[in-house]
Amino acid sequence: MKTSDLFVKALENEGVEYIYGIPGEENLDFLDSLKDSPIKLILTRHEQAAGFMAATYGRLTGKPGVCLSTLGPGATNFVTAAAYAQLGAMPMIMLGGQKPIRKSKQGRFQIVDVVNLMKPITKYSEQIVDGNNVPAMVRESFRECMEERPGAGYLELPEDIAAEESKAEIFDVVNSRRPQADEKSLMQAAEMVKKAKMPLLLIGAGANRKRASAALTEFIDKTGIYFFNTQMGKGVVDERHERFIGTAALSSHDFLHCAIEKADLIINVGHDVIEKPPFFMERDGTKVIHVNFFGARTDEVYFPQVNVVGDISASVERLTDKVGELSQDMSYFARVKQYVTEKTTKYFEDRRFPMLPQRLVKVLRDNLGDEDIVTLDNGVYKIWFARNYLCHTNNTLLLDNALATMGAGLPSAMTAKQLYPNKKVVSVNGDGGFLMNSQELETAVRMGLDMVVIILNDSAYGMIKWKQEGQGLANWGLDFDNPDLVKYANSFGAIGHRPDSHDEFQSILKHALNTKGVHLIDLPVDYSLNHSILNVLIKESKDIS
Repeated sequence: MKTSDLFVKALENEGVEYIYGIPGEENLDFLDSLKDSPIKLILTRHEQAAGFMAATYGRLTGKPGVCLSTLGPGATNFVTAAAYAQLGAMPMIMLGGQKPIRKSKQGRFQIVDVVNLMKPITKYSEQIVDGNNVPAMVRESFRECMEERPGAGYLELPEDIAAEESKAEIFDVVNSRRPQADEKSLMQAAEMVKKAKMPLLLIGAGANRKRASAALTEFIDKTGIYFFNTQMGKGVVDERHERFIGTAALSSHDFLHCAIEKADLIINVGHDVIEKPPFFMERDGTKVIHVNFFGARTDEVYFPQVNVVGDISASVERLTDKVGELSQDMSYFARVKQYVTEKTTKYFEDRRFPMLPQRLVKVLRDNLGDEDIVTLDNGVYKIWFARNYLCHTNNTLLLDNALATMGAGLPSAMTAKQLYPNKKVVSVNGDGGFLMNSQELETAVRMGLDMVVIILNDSAYGMIKWKQEGQGLANWGLDFDNPDLVKYANSFGAIGHRPDSHDEFQSILKHALNTKGVHLIDLPVDYSLNHSILNVLIKESKDIS
């Protein structure tokens, strides 16, 4: 069997459904083998977008998404997507091509040592030098990238190896059971919770698993504990829950940080220091219990006193049994919840135009169902969505607070819609981030996706402007001009819209959500309150008696 055929068979054996990417001449044998496979090739317009799509597949399914590039410039375009998957704990496998390694007549043309380039930002990066190694290397790359903490992998198949014959056999897929937490650590944690005067629960991205969602909901219901979450932990437990305080969209001084400061113990489930910290630990401050698949990585702002290491859902279930109903007075947290709700919903009914991001959050929440999905690119609007958009279930607000890269919002929405065609999917992007991978509108149209893309148009890099103002610096160097985004969308076969009033936006949004095709809405945004709220108001003293 030709090695490229064996490679495709090994991918099929792993349950691969799609490969996103752009092949080159070094992948032609692989491409020829793929044409007769049930695996579908999704041809994109840029390798970075293909990587974001594959990472999102991994994030939503728990199985590695797969993307493909040729050598050199094609493979180096994967670098940002590799970091996105690795830091965001999204299982992904990148497949790269390479010139012949046994004998080549092209010298060093296009040659980059991609394998070593990828090693610092992946869990697995290897070149295949013998076709007989393919089954073992494919199995091992998938195993490593799926196991906690999930991440990215890179496999390079040189064109001469792809064409040679191989007699190797495929390995069975064997997935390991996750280890269980030590009984002593669970007992210690339970005693700390019961003895604490003001315990609080934090839910992070690592808990974003279906079983963990159920276990955490039961823990909250049985103990009566109040909880908050990180940006990437949103929706793990329904945020309409009466014990939900809010999301720590900032590391300090946000409205809910008064609760964090009052707590004497935080049970931190599924968070690690790669995601931007939701609070800063101090030597003589609040104690922390770390519950995760792996032990806490000690950091100057994070050094938990107890580690409960093992399968999160099993750990939480056992902790629930050991803690039982708590008797502590938690009325203060109830008042914080009311205070946070009042502050974060203040502008929900403001109908000014250009539109406030807070109002956009309210309009989208009113028009989307429990299971519908919003994906965010990276920009200052991400903070408003993290704080103000209540998620009813997990993976319904897809944002990145680990690498926090721009350019991922549209590709991630495309994969979400591909996987869940019956759910409404809305991609919210700044005009800066959108133009970084806007060419994928053509891919979305070609895939026949029905989705809505909202561009928050302020003709500037708004996040950096906000930071600039917060540091008292001059407003300089961050403004640009946009193309006519409606005509731009139409040129790709999408349907462009530009509302000129609040009511017209509402009408356009409802039409777009219920009409086939890729709809792009060029929405003017009003960021005038960013500084006064996010830099000034939240730092003022909070009197919650």
